[in-house]
Amino acid sequence: MLATTRRRTLQALGLGGAASLAGCASSAPTADGSKATDAPAQTTTPQPVDTDRIARDPTNVPDPIDRDSPAEVDVTLRSEEVVAEVEEGVTFTYMTYDGQVPGPFIRVRQGDTVNLTFENAESNSLPHNVDFHAVAGPGGGAEATTTAPGESAELRFQATYPGAYIYHCAVANLDMHISAGMFGIILVEPPEGMPEVDHEIYLGQHELYTNKSAGDEGHHEFDMGSMRNEEPTYVLMNGEKYAWTPAGRGPAVTAGTDETVRVFFVDGGPNLASSFHPIGSVWEELYPDGSLSTAPQTHIQTREVPPGSTTIATMNSPVPGDFKLVDHSLSRVARKGCMAVVRAEGEERPEIFDPDPQ
Repeated sequence: MLATTRRRTLQALGLGGAASLAGCASSAPTADGSKATDAPAQTTTPQPVDTDRIARDPTNVPDPIDRDSPAEVDVTLRSEEVVAEVEEGVTFTYMTYDGQVPGPFIRVRQGDTVNLTFENAESNSLPHNVDFHAVAGPGGGAEATTTAPGESAELRFQATYPGAYIYHCAVANLDMHISAGMFGIILVEPPEGMPEVDHEIYLGQHELYTNKSAGDEGHHEFDMGSMRNEEPTYVLMNGEKYAWTPAGRGPAVTAGTDETVRVFFVDGGPNLASSFHPIGSVWEELYPDGSLSTAPQTHIQTREVPPGSTTIATMNSPVPGDFKLVDHSLSRVARKGCMAVVRAEGEERPEIFDPDPQ
């Protein structure tokens, strides 16, 4: 019965043919099952939230792989549609993996076999799935994992190439689902592992397209016309305006001035490239597009990360202070909420940086 239901879901979505692309059109279903239009009805009251924080903790990264041979790794991803605050007084219905943005950081070793269980929560209103860029197979597993609310599916794949890769929802109207939060990183470590660092953090950038202006209180509905015109209301890191900064709900990520921070960064998009930059520092080492098969670049000030791609970058600071990680398309920082902060803590070193020389 389950297989029959899933086949009907696939047929309805038109996956595997031109209909899956034609599905990226106006009149898309919203998370509550209604039809999105270019001019949705206005609502002025925030909705009750389903979660205290939509923003995933950037320090919630699995430990490096500590074995020298491939293994079988069990992974469960659960799609959840939840109402949460973008900023104080502003709510939005997100689509997520495991209830936060970005989805969980998945860490495996090259050669591992991943046993994936994909669950579509019964409380959801829409079909969902997952497309892994780390999967060598049709659709990255999207067709195999397409499920209706209340269903689950299983997928087995081998991680054949190393690197940091995006995963994302890929049903019809996939741009809407990704915009609403359905994306994350799967890291496939090379057999020799990665260089040791003191801290690792995880950030995901994406755009929200709504029927209101940034900061307008109330519940924001998804706006298909704004997305079609690529005019986002918010551009966010980890799902909230200034999510992990003292200016937002915080806190900032902290590290010592003698410590190195590795940043795993994914641009979910669905449309805008990110000019990823650490204000007050540079990327000491950077792996373009998340590739771990090539030598890293060094001392990079700003790196363009296309939608649907990643980068791995390390930074440190010999002096204390707040170092802002931003999209250097700076109106997205000043107007739309795109920033995270790493706070370096330690002794002042005026021979390197003296803000008040006498």
